[in-house]
Amino acid sequence: MTRAALHVAPPVRALPPALPLHEAVRRARAAAPPARRVPGYVQDALAVDFSCASDEQVFGPQRTARTDLPDPAEWAARMAHALLEVMTGARPAPQVVRWTTPEVYAVVARRGALVARRAADGRSARRHRLAVRRVRVCEPVDGVAEVAVVVQDGPRVRAVALRLVGQDGKWRVAALQVG
Repeated sequence: MTRAALHVAPPVRALPPALPLHEAVRRARAAAPPARRVPGYVQDALAVDFSCASDEQVFGPQRTARTDLPDPAEWAARMAHALLEVMTGARPAPQVVRWTTPEVYAVVARRGALVARRAADGRSARRHRLAVRRVRVCEPVDGVAEVAVVVQDGPRVRAVALRLVGQDGKWRVAALQVG
């Protein structure tokens, strides 16, 4: 049987006796020359001023320039068609929520709910197929388009006015008027 070599650790040095806190502070102040005294260390901070912008301005919907948006005429024709379908009960309202502002969505959804209630009571009018006939676009400001759409609703012809605002890389309907 072989024996493993024994390892002997060096002797532990004894530590000086502990000082009370007030004595340690007194000695540290006495050792430092008065001219070299600096305030205690302050942790570095990130230099960001959060008071200049609210959370809504930083994380809310962001305006988009016209160059980053699709053609407003084509988009408005499809959106006017979809909004009228919601208002006549042919399409569920949640399908247009991402393309409208909350105010426009509330009006369109309320109108769609009214038509659905009438249909449940048996007072629904006959639905006609909608067809977009003409679209005219005016862009008064970068990222804003005001659009007039002529829609044929069976034997009737309706005018629809939309105000489109570029937000988060897409057009959103900010105002709607149906004649």
